[in-house]
Amino acid sequence: MVRRAARKPKQKRHPAKQRTAANNPHQAAQVIANSGHDDMIHDAVLDYYGRKLATCSSDRTIKIFEIEGESQRLIETLKGHEGAVWCVAWAHPKYGNILASAGYDGKVFIWKEQGAQNNQWQRIYDFPLHKASVNIVAWSPHEAGCLLACASSDGNVSVLEFKDNAIDHMTFPAHGLGVNSVSWAPATSPGSIVSSAPSLGSVGNRRFVTAGSDNVLKIWAFDQASQSYKQEREPLTGHTDWVRDVAWSPTVLQKSYMASASQDKTVRIWTSDAVSGGQWDCKVLNFDAAVWRVSWSLSGNVLAVSGADNKVSLWKENLRGEWECVRSIEE
Repeated sequence: MVRRAARKPKQKRHPAKQRTAANNPHQAAQVIANSGHDDMIHDAVLDYYGRKLATCSSDRTIKIFEIEGESQRLIETLKGHEGAVWCVAWAHPKYGNILASAGYDGKVFIWKEQGAQNNQWQRIYDFPLHKASVNIVAWSPHEAGCLLACASSDGNVSVLEFKDNAIDHMTFPAHGLGVNSVSWAPATSPGSIVSSAPSLGSVGNRRFVTAGSDNVLKIWAFDQASQSYKQEREPLTGHTDWVRDVAWSPTVLQKSYMASASQDKTVRIWTSDAVSGGQWDCKVLNFDAAVWRVSWSLSGNVLAVSGADNKVSLWKENLRGEWECVRSIEE
């Protein structure tokens, strides 16, 4: 497991996150004996095919490894951030080998591999408009377009759209005390794949959820008329401390699922279906320490939880609708 970074003087990290390889389905399960980083690693993410691994660190660099079986080879070190790099995220391969990074310096960089044979990477876009640490970046489902959501300690969320060799962006206030996490909804509405008549617009939905230091979750949906993101309903409340992470399940079956992790030592699992009319119900899981990260399996039915006690647990819903721990991993 990647341990939480020791905070450096004048470089305090907002309560965003410490990612671990154990609780993200896209993250590396391998052990790299010598990463080449000179400081704490904050993120390690495999690309879509599991052939490349990107890592980022407080040493202000990003490293790209080529994965072959049980071995790995460092092929590039990306430099440019002026502070710790908290997060890296791969775009869907239909858009090319593209990597986004975000850091304490408030900047988001987009990197692209220039030719698969020579392993040359180039920074193709800088987004420097946030006024504080950018805690996480997340790509939308590819069906919704090439969209990148950025969550910042300045309280704002930005959405960058890459289309027709141009990049548009919009920024709006989301959580006044800081945005810690963002997660996209599936591009397909729940139930549409099993319905005989999918609703118009059910494919390519642009919705995401944000979590903040104001202890709440907010859901945002793209409004075609105003060409902006509007908040859906009232914020989801219940947590009594910072919400450090939120993850929207990729499942497109009958229900929508979200999980939120909080400093209050709880995980809340939120569910909504067509019958509820968009209302969200929640169930609470209690833990012995602050919870840092939640992540769904690719099938969307297993939830991984990790926290300040360096434990990872896997949870699954039983036939009675209750969530039970099916495995626990201690470091």
